Amino acid sequence: MPKNTEIERKFLVTSDAFKAQATGSHEITQAYLCKEPGKTIRLRIRDTRAFLTIKSAQLREGLAKFEWEKEIDLADAREMLAICLPGEIHKTRYIIPAPPYEGEPRCWEVDVFHDRLNGLVLAEIELGDEHEPFTRPSWLGEEVTGQPQYYNANM
Repeated sequence: MPKNTEIERKFLVTSDAFKAQATGSHEITQAYLCKEPGKTIRLRIRDTRAFLTIKSAQLREGLAKFEWEKEIDLADAREMLAICLPGEIHKTRYIIPAPPYEGEPRCWEVDVFHDRLNGLVLAEIELGDEHEPFTRPSWLGEEVTGQPQYYNANM
């Protein structure tokens, strides 16, 4: 997979059984500096670290997207929140180990949304290849990969 490429599958979650399997969690605040067709620029604060991320739409037919992410100063990120577009997102992300694939570690990231998105729970897994097989946990529901209403930038 080329550098700065992301391939992920996204699903609704049917129960909170994933919490018993979680090895950690993070509190996340994120907002967007740019949300245009084909690209987003996201500001994310995860616990006490901050990141600026640029993402593209799908690179070609399939699931692959360009993603560039760099850590930035936390104080700068907090100041930048003031110039982001409306619609700040608050969520708790749970990390759940998944079986490795060809020796590469995999994990599920389950986002439990708060505030105006309370009740929404989404799981995603990042893969090395669009056709990579993975094990579906019992708490995984309908796949929503590629459905724009489930992109954080559209929420």
